[in-house]
Amino acid sequence: MTTRPPTLEEVAQRAGVSTGTVSRVINNARHVSDKSRRAVEKAISELGYVPNTAARSLATQRRGAVVLAISSDDPALFANLFFAEVITGVNAVLEETDLQLMLVLAASERGRARFAKILQSRSADGVMLLALKENDPLSKMAEESGLPTVHGGRSLDRTPQWYVDADNRGGARTAVEHLIAAGRHNIATITGELDTHAGHGRFMGYREAMVLAGLSDQRVAHGDFSEASGAAGMKLLLDDHPDLDAVFVASDAMAIGALDVLRENGKRVPEDVAVVGFNDVVTARNTQPALTTVRQPIEAMGREMTRMLVRLLNGEQPTSLILPTDLVLRAST
Repeated sequence: MTTRPPTLEEVAQRAGVSTGTVSRVINNARHVSDKSRRAVEKAISELGYVPNTAARSLATQRRGAVVLAISSDDPALFANLFFAEVITGVNAVLEETDLQLMLVLAASERGRARFAKILQSRSADGVMLLALKENDPLSKMAEESGLPTVHGGRSLDRTPQWYVDADNRGGARTAVEHLIAAGRHNIATITGELDTHAGHGRFMGYREAMVLAGLSDQRVAHGDFSEASGAAGMKLLLDDHPDLDAVFVASDAMAIGALDVLRENGKRVPEDVAVVGFNDVVTARNTQPALTTVRQPIEAMGREMTRMLVRLLNGEQPTSLILPTDLVLRAST
């Protein structure tokens, strides 16, 4: 009578760990605690487990790279400190692994073609997606590839299985509530792109705070998160709503553009118009006056996205995250 050989799952059960941990021990991978390694080695010995060499070979056939695809082809992308800080967080985690980073700007047809080639050739072991818009094709492309995929933020049309996001709606609501508590009533907003989850969420947070306070939420200009669009939006608001006494701006970059326009029009900040931004990038601390803003844990977002992807590559099942935001008070309010 032939005795059935023990399975990987049985080793994991005996050791009290996940199958992913057993696999990492067998393949001498990093990021396994000494305690878990000893438990797995003991279980292997007790059960007489012999790894399937073919499966082990397949499991170790990795490219040693992950791809970060950003749904943008803006040549000024890296002037936007949001993306720079995300990439800093991504790189900080990858430095602790043997994985290399591939960066693709994939909003144009040409960029998407490059991304598709990476997926089809299996040049990367996993994918991170950032700055997706509604019905963004990058999401479907990554899903169809079958590669482990983590989203930085969510898209409006769907909630992915694995993502790291910030509390955009709650942060915006807190910012506007602060302005209302300070005695401001004619509060305008300059939105980000409303086909993004971040832009839509921050606009909804503004509207919620205004409506709950019984104030008008009709002082609105639309931007695209860039400094230039913040300046254009502020000019429009001053023309259409000369009575405004505060503005919530959906990104620090746009808020910097808004501050320039207010200064050019002889408006004192915060005496005449209070201003709140969103992100807390480094430049927000050096504006004149220093910008009150919603702190978004941007670098932490990059770190957590990468940690989540590494866990998926190691056979684990991570949990998606929504990172908290908080208000940083400075001179502009």
